Amino acid sequence: MLVVGLTGNIAAGKSSVAARLAHHGVRVIASDQLAREAVAVGSPALARIAAQFGRHVLAADGSLDRAALRRIVFADAAQRRALEAITHPEVERLRQDALARARADGLALVVCDIPLLFEVGLERQMDRVVVVDAPTEVRRLRLMRDRGLSAADADAMIAAQWPAESKRARADYVIDNDGTLAQLESRTDELLHRLRLASPRSA
Repeated sequence: MLVVGLTGNIAAGKSSVAARLAHHGVRVIASDQLAREAVAVGSPALARIAAQFGRHVLAADGSLDRAALRRIVFADAAQRRALEAITHPEVERLRQDALARARADGLALVVCDIPLLFEVGLERQMDRVVVVDAPTEVRRLRLMRDRGLSAADADAMIAAQWPAESKRARADYVIDNDGTLAQLESRTDELLHRLRLASPRSA
């Protein structure tokens, strides 16, 4: 089974690439979904987050208030590392479970959508790495338009990740999302063709 790591800095278009791959029947294991499972109400990880950051990071129903937590961790690198120490091991356990199921299902190709692939050193676990990239100013405007972030919050989120140039240099494939959605989909389809050729059997 060919295990592909899909990554890209925030608002680069990685989720659109993942959705296109899933549209073509590729199994995509999304870290964002695993992260939500890891901190579900009643989970040990959520209890540790509340103990670390205070109960004000919890919503009225006991779930995680992601906006409140984001404001803390993107403004303080030490706090961000503290959060990662809680969540990353649990997310990794869930990912390995999902990969085991994919192997049991006899899949030839699986894509792991991991925003912080390089930051946490998971590229070593991947057979191939794909980076989706877009110009910094484009990403900044997307964060402000699509997520309602202030310019300062958008800049903080962008600054918290590795520079795109570093990720591009380490990638096996790069998809540039500097055009239309149709162009992005076409580039994704071309990538999928190449990945299927590289997989041990037809995916």
